[in-house]
Order: sequence, then structure tokens, then C-alpha cells
Amino acid sequence: MSVLGEFMAQELRSQPETWERTLNVDFPASALPQDGERIAVIGCGSSWFGGQVFASLRETLGRGETDAFTASEFPAHRDYDRIIAISRSGTTTEVVDALERLGASTPVTALVGAVDSPIATRATDAVALDFADERSVVQTRFATSVIAAMRSWLGQTDQMETAIRDAESVLAGVSPDFSAAEANVIDEELIAAEQFSFLGLGWTWGLANEAALKLRESAQAWTESYSSMEYRHGPIAIAAPGRVTWQIGDVPAGLREQVEATGARFLASDRDPLAELVRVHALALVRARRLGVDPDRPRSLSRSVVLDG
Repeated sequence: MSVLGEFMAQELRSQPETWERTLNVDFPASALPQDGERIAVIGCGSSWFGGQVFASLRETLGRGETDAFTASEFPAHRDYDRIIAISRSGTTTEVVDALERLGASTPVTALVGAVDSPIATRATDAVALDFADERSVVQTRFATSVIAAMRSWLGQTDQMETAIRDAESVLAGVSPDFSAAEANVIDEELIAAEQFSFLGLGWTWGLANEAALKLRESAQAWTESYSSMEYRHGPIAIAAPGRVTWQIGDVPAGLREQVEATGARFLASDRDPLAELVRVHALALVRARRLGVDPDRPRSLSRSVVLDG
């Protein structure tokens, strides 16, 4: 008999090791974004949210104008110096279509799970993070390894080493079979919560979007995600007892107090934000197993979205 989320458990637990391997990849110089280049990152789902992380972080660090688009909304008429295409399978229809609309003169860097894939063959440079590929439909280590790679491109190798240690600490607090955890990682109140709102500022907004997607895909949970500052412009109305507002990264002044005044639980930590996402992954798996759903094979989802016509 198969165990619910068997692949997801193996893959999410391997993330610190996989990030370390990613930091040691010898990326071709031609594949790397150059300072001052105008760049668009395209992808779908988790890949799009990883693109949001990179775009915000690159602009914040003053490395160049960077946009992130879900591939179906990519404005092919705009001029960019480079496109970064992200796809675990390398087959995502919308990404393939977006690359076909590009002129041949625009360099494309592809981050994929398999180098012999349609997206890889359409790229100028294809980097296969095949060691991070997954059997579970729900992405964990591939999506976070892509983010680790892009953070390293921006000179954040030291920060990623901190993230690796923080992720190891999170995973050390969860039993090998994901049946129990230390209270500072996952507790019964979290597992039973009715609703989750994930928040982020700047580059961590993309991580908040990914956290909400992960818990929704894995455990069919009611999740939402917002920019931390935008949350108080309406969405905070959803906060109530039995619900959770979860800040990824730095907390804006006064936000905790405003959320707690509603009776909702407010969560934040001083871990690296990418390691805090691993905590969400662990919660997603524990909650899925409690509900008897399988995050390796979530309903209505497939490992790659390939569209007809």
C-alpha cells in the first residue's frame, strides 16, 4: 500500500542538500543575467512565483529592470535583453508558446528539470537541475532550488548558506514520517486552522504566493496571499479566530497587533524566508495526511500542464 505523500516527503526533506548542490552548479557564463540587462522571467504556477522572487530581489539590489510574467500573459511585443524561462517538466505549453513568439535575437536562459525537453531546445542556454526534479505532482525542491540558483546569481550565496542551516533546523523538528513535530515548527492549532493568509514584502511576496499555492494544492486548504502592506486595505477582514495570518520575512510595523486584535493567529519568524517556506511544506504534508488526501497526486492536477490546440 502506498503512503500518502511518500514522494513529497522525500523531496521536501531533501531540500537543504539539494540547495547545496545547486550552489555548486557551474552555470555557463552565457546563461547568467548581466547587470543592467532588462530581463523578463516567465513560468507558470510555482515557476511564476519563483520569477516574482527573482524580479523583486534583482531590482531591489539595483541589478537591472526585471519583470515576472505568468507565461500566458507574457507581452511578446516588449523588448528585453534576456528571457529566463522556468519549467520543471520543460514541456509547459504556455512557456513553449511564449518562446515561439520571441524573436531569435533575444537570448533565453531556461531552468528546467530535463535538458531534452521542448523548452530546453528552444533556449539559448538550458540549465537542467535534474537532481532537483521530482516525482510528486506538488513541487517543493525544484521550485526552491530554482530560487536558490537565482539568489546565488545575485550574490546571495552566504544568505543561502544561512537558509540551508535554517531549513535543516525546521526539518529536524519534524518526525521522519511527518506524524509529529515540535511546537515551534507545527502544532495542532496550525494543522486544524480554518484559513491561512500568507503575506510578504518585496521579494518575499512571491514566496507568500508560493506558500499559499503549496498548502492549497497539497491539502485542499483555504489559502490566500497578499503583499503585506496591501493586506490592511481590505483582506484583513477575513482574519478571525481559528484562522492564521502568516508573514514570510520582515514584519511591517503594527501588523501583528492589528491581526491579533481580530482574534486570528499571527505567525512570523527570523528564519531565512526560503526556510520558512519549508515549514509551510511540512505543514502541507502533515495536514494532507490528516485529511487522507495525497499531495503526490492532487485532484484535478498533473505534473505538467500540456494543452491541446
